[in-house]
Amino acid sequence: MNYLFNYTAEILEKYDFNKKEVLEILETPNANMGDVALPCFKFAKILKKSPVMIAEELQKTIKDKNLTEIKAVNGFLNFFFKPDFIAKYLLENAHLTQEEIAKNSGFLNKTMLIEHTSTNPNASPHVGRARNAIIADCLVRVFRFLGWKTDVHYYVNDMGKQIAMLVYATKNLKDVTFNNILQIYIDINQKIKENPELEKEIFNLLYKFESGDKETVEKFHKTVDTCVKGQIAIYNKLGIFWDKFDYESKYIDEHITDEVLEKLKQTNKLFQDENNRWVLNQKDEPIGIENPMLVLTRQDGTSLYGLRDICYSIDKANFKTDKNLLVLGEDQKVYFKQISAALKLLGYRAPDVVHYSFTLLPSGKMSTRNGTVVLLEDFMREITEKCDEVIKEKRGKSDKQKAQIVGYGALKYGILKSSPDKNVIFDWNNALNFDGNSSVYSQYNYARINSILKKADVDYKNADFSLLTTLEETALIKQLAIFEDTLLSVYNNLNPSTLTTYVFNLTSKFSQFYSSQKILNCPDEKLKIARLNLIQKVGQTIKDCLYLLGIDTVDEF
Repeated sequence: MNYLFNYTAEILEKYDFNKKEVLEILETPNANMGDVALPCFKFAKILKKSPVMIAEELQKTIKDKNLTEIKAVNGFLNFFFKPDFIAKYLLENAHLTQEEIAKNSGFLNKTMLIEHTSTNPNASPHVGRARNAIIADCLVRVFRFLGWKTDVHYYVNDMGKQIAMLVYATKNLKDVTFNNILQIYIDINQKIKENPELEKEIFNLLYKFESGDKETVEKFHKTVDTCVKGQIAIYNKLGIFWDKFDYESKYIDEHITDEVLEKLKQTNKLFQDENNRWVLNQKDEPIGIENPMLVLTRQDGTSLYGLRDICYSIDKANFKTDKNLLVLGEDQKVYFKQISAALKLLGYRAPDVVHYSFTLLPSGKMSTRNGTVVLLEDFMREITEKCDEVIKEKRGKSDKQKAQIVGYGALKYGILKSSPDKNVIFDWNNALNFDGNSSVYSQYNYARINSILKKADVDYKNADFSLLTTLEETALIKQLAIFEDTLLSVYNNLNPSTLTTYVFNLTSKFSQFYSSQKILNCPDEKLKIARLNLIQKVGQTIKDCLYLLGIDTVDEF
């Protein structure tokens, strides 16, 4: 809730305005133009007057003891509140703690299933794939902060062509580890390019797997296990975890793919093409491509990923959670529409989806198959080293643990500050900037607040907020008070960049306040207590924001 909007709507309600309708149109005006603005254009038709005339008439009519001024400006009615009222009203009423926000959200005990990342178990993940996990982890944290009971799933592709390629490539190798599996995968791709006949052996392995050949199944499981354990260990270092791992092979083992194929046959949309493959005709669906046909099996009858994905999506729908969410790359948009259309045909609702764009190298898009990647693990190591150099420069000594916290935070923030639908090109200088839109900037100012509070020689829990009347204090308090609205915006739009913008603005306003106002050396004891109380709230909110972004704080730099 925007508390100043709510108070303004209550004022207008006394003058026969509908509070709910007013809340829908109130705006925050530009700097120096007031605290709240009422656009009067909506009332022009009803009152048969121009918006300018309506605003001017209301300016003369409306009164409230907490207003310093009301101005009519070009059809807007701008409200100016007393600074002491703003401070007291907002700091005493705004919800800032997790407990308050969750209780007020209306989401307590609602349930959500979110599936994310699900990296193919054929190599160490690269930075581009990490964007999926980093976006999703932030959303999970925000949902839980708002009171949702959230179950996080990882879909393990344990039986696709890529796994068969690895099984084939490692059949004569004794020492297969997670660290060398990427090179093995790159090499087998090259061999298949040079000798396409090898694909027959790959598909034969898939056929044997789906037929339940014990030796083949064991080889697949061993390869997948090596990859998944290695991948998850890397994500865990970043503080990203899952509640459940769902294996694709389940839908073959339990003959669920056969059941779904039979149901699709009954829709009269499924046919066998000239290659004896089962294909779903989706011409009547708004897929967005010229000839929308979803091929579900190979000519030998083995299933393709799409069929198994339909089975998995049905499985997730059967959990009957209040929200079912999927994080997926933008290159999967058409594919997702095809799966959604198939689910609709079978009477199931597709999950809500967050599509994200690419993380690019200067030379272009990353590709595991071609080996043109920056591995996430290497990136994590390099950014930690760069942070340690910065810390050594500032403090005169190395601190690996702190460097890791700062480095991992810079990685996440650098990805999250771009809207999911925008490409990310990671910039080292911006990511480690102590004075710009970066996690380091917020971490540094949080540490500064922590240091001030440690030095405080008074109990600042009980404060007179009405003393906080400077321009810098008012701006900081107003920013602090929209924390709850910011989280609801992230929830509604599934866009974590809103949170990075918020914490940057909050930190910037704190920095401006810190530069212009005395805190520990404030000669007025009551004002000193109020300012200490204020920065304690700011520090906690910065910490909460960083936590929601998956970033840890440090107590000092």
